[in-house]
Amino acid sequence: MNVMLFHLMPYADLDLEASKDFPTVWATLPNRFYDPQKGHALYNRYLDELEYGERLGFDGLCVNEHHQTAYGMMPSPIVTAAALSRRTSRAKIAILGSAIPLRTHPLTLAEEHAMIDNITGGRLISGFVRGIGAEYHITGVNPTISHERFHEAHDLIIKAWSEPGPFEWHSKHYHFEYVNLWPRPYQQPHPPIWIPSQGSRETIEFAADPRHKYVYLQTFSPIKQVQRYLQLYRDTATRFGYTASPSQLGWASMVYVGDSDEQALAEAGPHFEIFRNRFLKKPFEMLLPPGYTSRDSMKGMLAAKGDITSNVDAKRAVDMGMFVCGGVQTVRETLLTYAREIGFGNLLTMLQFGTLPADLTRRNMERFAMDVMPWLKREMAKQGLSQQ
Repeated sequence: MNVMLFHLMPYADLDLEASKDFPTVWATLPNRFYDPQKGHALYNRYLDELEYGERLGFDGLCVNEHHQTAYGMMPSPIVTAAALSRRTSRAKIAILGSAIPLRTHPLTLAEEHAMIDNITGGRLISGFVRGIGAEYHITGVNPTISHERFHEAHDLIIKAWSEPGPFEWHSKHYHFEYVNLWPRPYQQPHPPIWIPSQGSRETIEFAADPRHKYVYLQTFSPIKQVQRYLQLYRDTATRFGYTASPSQLGWASMVYVGDSDEQALAEAGPHFEIFRNRFLKKPFEMLLPPGYTSRDSMKGMLAAKGDITSNVDAKRAVDMGMFVCGGVQTVRETLLTYAREIGFGNLLTMLQFGTLPADLTRRNMERFAMDVMPWLKREMAKQGLSQQ
């Protein structure tokens, strides 16, 4: 099993009281609430946490892309990944992911990923996403054409990485007289591709397609929905004529390890609730703008996330399997049970969330890395569940 450290880099110093009159921290929260001095400290704290993750033994360090929001301060995951590329030497660096339909020039992304892959000597994992619905409002891209832009950009990037140039490219949305990538990626034919998703059927079909067999990640959902969507990936693979392996399946979740179940919930619960009920919350039209996804996928994604417009307390989130929180033994047994029942081979742990401060984050990382992660890997191997 791969166990990775995922970071959103939230603006944890948001003045929650002063900003309470704004219903969301996405797009419309005035940027006067952002203090660059505090941002400077947070960026460097978060980079320190990611670098510490390598020293603690995590298999990979995961970053992602969001725009104009306190939810995450990474409008360019390329910058974050580049900062990590020279300060780490072993862990994979996973960009989960780059929102390729939002790009007017996908070859720039192909070049940037290839640079990081070369600098790291092949430690890059490239994640491709369509982007959260709010980002279509923010960037002015029409969400009804997000699927076709995603597929065209994906095909262009893969061909640019994999085939010798120069060659021409002409599709509905992208036209290039010269595609001749310098540098070429270090990993041949290209870095591994991972697809994070909220549960779109179209995304699962794309990831499981035998031409791809990409790693599919279900993100921040109740465990029953994680199980449902990872099984849908397996079923889709079977329909395509092959058996999906655990290495093609992943789950991303917030995790907090305390001295006891009660103490863990008391320490981490308020910070989880700020993450879930303040930073994550957005109006329905920003979550799923008209035309962003099919009717069937919309129904499924809403079921996976629960009612995104209502609050969820930390205890209920633990009961739903949306938040893994407790003492060492509870966290161990919970993760082993989920891994055994669902069969994912990639666990992405978000050990800082919302306003969780630096001291609690570091202690959480250390407890997880020392007391949970090695035990979980041993048990998975012992029970024959770690085959990739």
